[in-house]
Amino acid sequence: MVGRIRRWQQRHWRERSKAERVELYTVVTWHCTVWFIMCCWLLLQLPAGLAHRPVALALGTLLALTAVAQCALANRLTRTALDHYLGRSALPAGMHRAPAALLGLALALIVALAGLDAASAPAVRLAIGGVVLSFALLYGLTVPARVFLRRAAVFTVLLAAVVGLADRNGFGLLATAAITAFQAVFALLAGRCGAWTLSVLWEAERAREVEARLAVAEERLRFGRDLHDVLGRNLSVISLKSELAVQLARRGRPEAVEQMIEVQRIAQESQREVRAVVRGYREADLGAELAGAQGVLAAAGIDCEVRAETGGLPAEVQSALGWVVREATTNVLRHGNAGRCQVGLAVLEGRAVLTVENDGAVTPGGGGGSGLAGLRERLAAVGGTLEAGLVDGGRDRFRLVAEVPLTATRA
Repeated sequence: MVGRIRRWQQRHWRERSKAERVELYTVVTWHCTVWFIMCCWLLLQLPAGLAHRPVALALGTLLALTAVAQCALANRLTRTALDHYLGRSALPAGMHRAPAALLGLALALIVALAGLDAASAPAVRLAIGGVVLSFALLYGLTVPARVFLRRAAVFTVLLAAVVGLADRNGFGLLATAAITAFQAVFALLAGRCGAWTLSVLWEAERAREVEARLAVAEERLRFGRDLHDVLGRNLSVISLKSELAVQLARRGRPEAVEQMIEVQRIAQESQREVRAVVRGYREADLGAELAGAQGVLAAAGIDCEVRAETGGLPAEVQSALGWVVREATTNVLRHGNAGRCQVGLAVLEGRAVLTVENDGAVTPGGGGGSGLAGLRERLAAVGGTLEAGLVDGGRDRFRLVAEVPLTATRA
């Protein structure tokens, strides 16, 4: 059972993007920090500092329960505050009412402990630090930094004055102000720095997605240009000759038949050229495709390493492998969450072997899609084979291997 839960957790973690992993780690860190400070500063210190009187035990127990409720509520609202900071959603009305009420209750109990001399001075000051952090962390994410600092300064002065009047301790007044100010600044730095890092990371993630979409769009435009080059001139000629044939036929001229025969020939030629474009039988420059793949992946933030031996390869082999490189690059951009890609081309025992391997393969990189099916058809025409799948049955790396015999000829 434990092993099954662990595998589910690993799968759930791997299915997240890098930005989602960092965000989850940041939120969990905030959750743990609130509980850690509350436990170390309040729950572990307060029992030793309480006086052995029923009222002290009652106030201390109620304070501990309030602090626990503060932490639980802060954990529940942390994601809401972060979404507001990142601009994902508006801040719900009255979000701070419940946390502020719990903070006020906790501080009232601490002041009561100090006024009744029911707890030691160090325990009172540490308890203040423990209850302030959970509220300050949320508040720092939802208001501008300058507003937070101004209000934190006013809050610190008022709290120090009230606690100082309650226990009539001049040194304690300074200690209260120092601890409150420290926790406020610590909460602001911890929350704002983490949230700012996440905002930058998500911006980079969006830029990377835009780069990938642009790369795919550029590939579509290139295909459109090829198709236009093939059909544009031929369709213009067909239109002109058809019009000429109509005019000749209306005049009863026998040359109309010759013009229609020519139209038929051009149409058949255009059909063959279109099939050649669609199936990828037009020549593709392997060197240009390798350089283009490295440039496009680098622009998308993917570290790409290319090691290729293209010298001496037959033109048909280079053309077939060029299309493999192009399709594999598109798959790396569109599928998974790759951070590194390796492209290798070597000649082994009379066969050209092209390997494309990338990490971050949440799904098999489109392995079952029409793209790789089309590549298998192209390679089959020159006697080649294609294998694609996850490496060693894992979920992190995807590998595509294309092999073409150097003596290949078109079918």
